[in-house]
Amino acid sequence: MNREQKRMMQRQGQVGADGAAARRSTPQDVQRRRGQCASVPQFFREVREEMRQVAWPTRPELINYTTIVLFVLIFMTSLIFGLGFGFSKFVTFLFTK
Repeated sequence: MNREQKRMMQRQGQVGADGAAARRSTPQDVQRRRGQCASVPQFFREVREEMRQVAWPTRPELINYTTIVLFVLIFMTSLIFGLGFGFSKFVTFLFTK
């Protein structure tokens, strides 16, 4: 196991800081955690804290991404429509002769 794998396992909680295997949660631990519910105001405080950590796009990035999505949407819609129309005309041509 190399250092990169070890660090990743430490971040995931699979390995302790000393390299020893982390303690696995028992069914009692899971039941204990299920019983702990945050209050509604606490939930919204935590949501607000998480949303502050989000890397929001800038206005030019947002405009660029939106433009790309719209162009791809228009292109794919026209492509699917064109293929469907073409195949329907071809099948109609085959069955009329």
